[in-house]
Amino acid sequence: MFGDLAEPPVDPILGLAQMLARDTNIDKVDLGIGIYHDEWGRAPVLKCVKDAERWLLETQSSKRYLSSAGNADFNLRTRELLFGTGSDAFDRSRALQTPGGTGALRVASDLLKRLRPEGRVFIPGPTWPNHPGVLKASGHELVVYPYYDQATATLTFGAMMDALADLKADDTLLLHGCCHNPSGADLNLDQWRTIASLVAAKGSAVLVDLAYLGLGDGLDEDSAGLRLLASALPELIVASSYSKNFALYRERVGALTVVGATEKAAALAHSHSIPVVRTLYSMPPDHGAAIVARILEDGELRRGWEAELAVMRERINAMRAQLAARLAAQSGRDYSFIARQRGMFTMLGISPPMVEILRSDHHIHLTSSGRINVAGLNTQNVERVADAIAAVNLL
Repeated sequence: MFGDLAEPPVDPILGLAQMLARDTNIDKVDLGIGIYHDEWGRAPVLKCVKDAERWLLETQSSKRYLSSAGNADFNLRTRELLFGTGSDAFDRSRALQTPGGTGALRVASDLLKRLRPEGRVFIPGPTWPNHPGVLKASGHELVVYPYYDQATATLTFGAMMDALADLKADDTLLLHGCCHNPSGADLNLDQWRTIASLVAAKGSAVLVDLAYLGLGDGLDEDSAGLRLLASALPELIVASSYSKNFALYRERVGALTVVGATEKAAALAHSHSIPVVRTLYSMPPDHGAAIVARILEDGELRRGWEAELAVMRERINAMRAQLAARLAAQSGRDYSFIARQRGMFTMLGISPPMVEILRSDHHIHLTSSGRINVAGLNTQNVERVADAIAAVNLL
């Protein structure tokens, strides 16, 4: 059964990690893997996380099973974080804990396939490379709509809306809630309103992937589009992740939140999600979710988290500005789009051969698509990285 298997294709991100590990140069720069690094190149554990873990160690009395829906306190705090306590969307929502944002997407994907078996899923081009794989694993037909043009470094909203005119009532529209991966180009509120009007008229479903909340402009600012959709539409599905904004990557902390036209409708959607969970992983791991729940419910820890999150966000945006300025100075080209974009990623618009030169000659590691993780930059390497990018662009 196994002896005649062909070598599987290498995952581009995992392959990049292996390539980075093989590079013995002490000045190598990791701009590929989507992890936040601080000014010293470390991927630190947040202080608020350490404090919450100490509290858990001292107070947690059992490791018994919870439920397929996971940690109830975590689910409540997730709804509060997404929609605000006491809001209409909060009242009309129910959440369940999942193994990371990817787990939330897979549960949503399987649920949609059960509820709308003939429906297609519209995904942006470009998008997170794992989106197609997760959705296809559930058997969905995918339609790619234009979202971002690398040549002009602009969000192609007109072309996007032209493509979305083909949405049918059984279809689902996938949107990035903020900090679009891989482009960093986000919708503005007027564009969110236009999309909401279209979807409301079509009767289509909406799935929002919210993996970087708080790393763009702030918690409220980054959730503004999501909250607008929730107020304008009777139904909504949200896949959210705490990997990046709590730096809890390996703990796999995510949530699937359903919004219904009524509280009863949300409860029913939640109930229909549980059998999906049971056949996928039965119950999610609790440790990371318990950490997040503790931080979000404790006033002092919550303030500490928001302060640490602000440091991460401000550092990323500062690196964007420095990279854009240095690239412009060294190349004479306009790179201001990098400074305007938000989140961890941007696309340089360079070819795979140029990427290979950056890797081999400059020990700068990024994906073959030219996407970089801006959070891998710091004041010690940003000028060298910018100079190398400008140099390969002149070849």
